[in-house]
This record gives sequence, C-alpha cells and structure tokens, in this order.
Amino acid sequence: MKHGPREEILYTLCVQPDQTKQDYLAVIDVSPSSPTYCQVIYRCHMTHSGDEVHHFGWNSCSSCYGDVTKRRDKLVVPCLGSDRIYILDVGGNPRAPTIHKVLEPEEMHAFGVATPHTTHCLPSGDIMISTMGTVEGEGRGEFVLVDGASWKVKGLWTAGDKVAQFGYDFWYQPYWDVMISTEWGAPKSFKTGFKVADVVDPKLTGRSLNVYSWKDRTLQQVIALGEEGIAPLEIRFLHNPLAAQGFVGCAVTSSIFRFFKKVDGTWAAEKVIRIPPKEVKGYLAPTMEGMVTDILISLDDRFLFLSNWLHGDVRQYDISDPAHPRLVGQVFLGGKILKGGPVEVVKDTELSEQPSPVVVKGRVIHGSAQMLQLSLDGKRLYVTTSLFSPWDKQIYPDMVQNGSVMLKVDVNSEKGGLKLDEDFLVDFGKEPDGPVLAHETR
Repeated sequence: MKHGPREEILYTLCVQPDQTKQDYLAVIDVSPSSPTYCQVIYRCHMTHSGDEVHHFGWNSCSSCYGDVTKRRDKLVVPCLGSDRIYILDVGGNPRAPTIHKVLEPEEMHAFGVATPHTTHCLPSGDIMISTMGTVEGEGRGEFVLVDGASWKVKGLWTAGDKVAQFGYDFWYQPYWDVMISTEWGAPKSFKTGFKVADVVDPKLTGRSLNVYSWKDRTLQQVIALGEEGIAPLEIRFLHNPLAAQGFVGCAVTSSIFRFFKKVDGTWAAEKVIRIPPKEVKGYLAPTMEGMVTDILISLDDRFLFLSNWLHGDVRQYDISDPAHPRLVGQVFLGGKILKGGPVEVVKDTELSEQPSPVVVKGRVIHGSAQMLQLSLDGKRLYVTTSLFSPWDKQIYPDMVQNGSVMLKVDVNSEKGGLKLDEDFLVDFGKEPDGPVLAHETR
C-alpha cells in the first residue's frame, strides 16, 4: 500500500441542513496536478429530502479477497433520518456515480429495526448493516443483511434470544470467531440533539461492548466499560488478522479503550487514553470533554488517529505498544475553545493558552475536526467537520450557516507528527444549492 497509486478522487456524503432539499454524494478531485484540484466535480443526489446520509461502505472489500467474481463497484448508503438504503453505482463511471437502487424504509421496518449506521461487506456477498433502534425509537442493537446481488433485505443477522441494548458500529474478525459492536444510545434521544441529562442516563446512552460469535451469530459477552466509557462509538481491530485486539473511542468521556482476547478465551477492555476535560465558562456545562467522535488506525498498525469534536484537535498516537499509546502528533482545526470565542477556558491541564482560530485560504473554519480518512500510504489525513445535523445545529450553528469544510493534514508516517496543509480546502459553503454539512469520506 505504501507504494501504490495516490488517490485521485474522494467520495464524501453531504447533508442538507435545509430538509426540503436532497442530500448527496460529492465526488472531490484530490489530484494535485488536476485543474479542478480541491473542487467538487460531481454530485449524486438522493431521491428524497430529509434522509440524513451519514456513513457508507462498499459492496466488496478485503473480506472477498481472491474471489474473482466480486467487483467493488457499488456504494451502500444507509440513512439515519429516513431509514432508506441507497445503492450507488460507481463502476460505470467512478467520477459520476448513479443511483442503482433504493431500498425503502419499509423493507427494514418489516423486521422491527430502524436507524441504520455502519455497513460492511461479507465474504458471502451479503451486506451487513448495523441498526440502532426499533421503529418507535427505542434502543436496540441489531444487524440487517442485504443480498448483494438482488439488493433485497434478507432479514436479521443475530441468532438466539440475546440482543444488545444499543447499537452503533461493529467490526468482525473471522480468524478469532468474533464480532464486536458498540453503543450510541436510543434514537429517540440522540436524534433530537445533545442533552447532558440523556448522555449520563444508562437507559438512554450506551457504555458497553457486545461480543458475538461470528460463526454462530450469537451474543456471547457484554463488556461493561463503566462511567469512563460512555458512548463507545467507532471501533477498530488492528489490521493484522492474527492480532486479537483493537481500540474503541468513547465520545462522552473522551477516552480510548483497548479491547483484547484473554487467555481463557473471553474478551476484556482497558482504558489506555483519557483526554483531560477543560474547566470552562460560557458553555452548557462547567467542564468540557473533548468528545472523541472518530478514530482510525493506519494500515501498518503503527498509529491511531482520533478527533476531539469539542476541543477541536486531531491527535496521532504511536500504538507500537498497544497497551501504552504514545502521543506523537496534534493539530487544532477549530473547536469550541478558540481564542476570542464565547467559551473561556479557566483551567487546562494540557494547554497554556486557548488555540487561535483556524483560517485556510482566507476561509475561517467553523465547526471542528470530525470524520477522518487516511490515505493508503498513511501520509495524508482528510478531515471533515460535520457530526450529525441535529447536533451540528446545536453545537456549531455558524458551521451550519456557512457550510462545513474538508481539510488535509500531512502526516509524518515514520516518526509521527501532524501539519495542516494550508493550500488544501474544499469549501462546502459554496455549493450550488447552498451550504451543506460534509460527513464521511471514502
């Protein structure tokens, strides 16, 4: 991967804050020699308004390695707001995707689940999508299976009577007969905005990892992370398939847990990173957590990256010793604690002064670092700033008004280190149909 071709285009999901307009997939030119570098060169609009596109995945990936019958030519786009699933064709013309099929909400609702999130392809050719709740908005962690040929919902993946209390992300590792899922909370709560009372309520916000037998599809173990592990969101196994360990980021408590398989065959988790909160004035609480909303691991398993959506920084940790991550890079890309803003930091155990506002190519960056995508060679980190439109409108109204952005951070992939590329900017505030909120990128 280190010597493979450099990426030339990126796909980024864009949410319309005006829900009378349609969300879309943006195609972005990231080839430095191109005359349209840093520009959106195509937009594939969804068929309905109010979908809230969020995360997406491929129809075929490394789990299908060696199967010559499989082609990576479709993107699967589940929607948090509407429960639709869009299938986009990128095989005909990667620079101008088209809608191949739309799975309407009723197809998922027929199995009693809603609020789809993470998409992974399976070796069987099926697509597996996590769901976070019931149709009524109560919490329930489940998974729907979609036939990758007919594009019909086949049913639920989980077997047996045990079901997770909440859902969000998941990652599977067949070598160890395991799949582990994470927990956000009850959709009826988080869909209406960020509420302090709800995020500390264990009946509304999760704090566990759910361990399944991949072969049997049954929930085998629930790992309670406790009050230091509220809202475990993004989960990543190490890429080495023989490594029975990985990391999960807990948003509300701004911590990273390492999960691992024990000698007795069960799984455990330990906190290995804690972002210190800041004592503040002018915020909705007297202390402000970092809010870790995304993590990823470099393909060589050397580095872990995370974003603090409230504090505004991206961090790089050396995880050569997974039990003892070491901070080696940090860059601020916005956030709530900027100098001259409405929030005053009165006590900070890490910084001697509040960070300065970020300006790239004359554009003030509103919002904060959120979704991360690392190039295959580990040298370029692409960052977007939107989390979830109801939370964006509450926490970063200026970003909603002005549109989000995509930034690029140059990564020292040998020793560690992060540096903002001040010549790279994709400004989603200048889109033809008004400012939009850019979320996940592939």
